[in-house]
Amino acid sequence: AARFWRGYRAHRAGLAGLAGLVVIALAAVAAPLLVGDDVRSVTAATGAPLAAPSPDFPLGTDQFGRSLLGLLVWGARVSLTVGLLAAALSVAIGTLVGVVAGHFGGVFSTVVMRVTDWFLVMPALVLAIVLATVMSRSLWTVVVAIGVTSWPTTARLVRAQTIAVESRPYIERARALGGGHRHVMTRHVLPNVMPLVLAQTTLGISTAILTEATLAFLGLGDPTVVSWGGMLQDAREAGAVSSGHWWYLGPPGIAIALVALAFTLCGRAVESVLNPSLGVGR
Repeated sequence: AARFWRGYRAHRAGLAGLAGLVVIALAAVAAPLLVGDDVRSVTAATGAPLAAPSPDFPLGTDQFGRSLLGLLVWGARVSLTVGLLAAALSVAIGTLVGVVAGHFGGVFSTVVMRVTDWFLVMPALVLAIVLATVMSRSLWTVVVAIGVTSWPTTARLVRAQTIAVESRPYIERARALGGGHRHVMTRHVLPNVMPLVLAQTTLGISTAILTEATLAFLGLGDPTVVSWGGMLQDAREAGAVSSGHWWYLGPPGIAIALVALAFTLCGRAVESVLNPSLGVGR
């Protein structure tokens, strides 16, 4: 961990992304203390509908008179949670498929990779929309829809790394000493592919957050929770685009872009530390 941190802190962009994520995560965790729990209530709204930014409401209000700053802080909790869980599910599926396919090889690997290729050529967003439409509208539906449609890239990368690891001499010695499939995969292959999995997870979170925002904007998210994509959907329904209420559209869109950028910067820094041969800039 100390060696990793020494390498990571040499990347200025990665440190900037990490600092931004820490600030946003702290604000999301402390949302009940910072903005209160009543900010999400329509009946408890204290402002005028679609009011411009003012000292009382720094980012203005929505169509119900709720503070957009408070909604933005609360939305960070949902967007970050969905992004983390969806990315974790996607990487878990991809890692399992990639390790198993790379270890056993042969016809089994060919069949698994053809299925993976089918998922790769199919638009992930379209598949996620179909799943979100068929299943009940909840946060878990969004997590599952994103996770089960975005794993093929991870599976391809992990399979290639598994094949490279299993060509090394110590794998042959482990098998000669009686190591079975489970022993080789869990004790030798998996620890060697984990750096790749970690980097892929960091990069996948930004994609998951963008996908969650897209699904929520299309009205396929959970209507009972506040998320950044849901705020954009509410702004569209309130006519903010045509009426020029930029303060309703700008903050959630900028927040989504900044979080996605921060995770991408962190992911590139992690990749560079774990695999210096990539030559990622600092």
